[in-house]
Amino acid sequence: MKKGKRILALLGAVFLISLYLITLFSALFAKENVMQLLMASIYATIVIPVLFWAYSLIYKLLKKKNGDDDKEDETHN
Repeated sequence: MKKGKRILALLGAVFLISLYLITLFSALFAKENVMQLLMASIYATIVIPVLFWAYSLIYKLLKKKNGDDDKEDETHN
């Protein structure tokens, strides 16, 4: 599980860095829609880590719930 978390964290970091670089290059070379790209970068900076955290929290809760059900089934048999 730790290896999977590291890979997801690395992918998230690479995505955010590439998003910033695209925004920077667009600001330097393209004069249209620069503010929209900047706002998208700021939005993604907040939303992407929150989504990763929420997905991991839901996964942990569902895994814990399913694990508790398995233990109860074993004690009733």
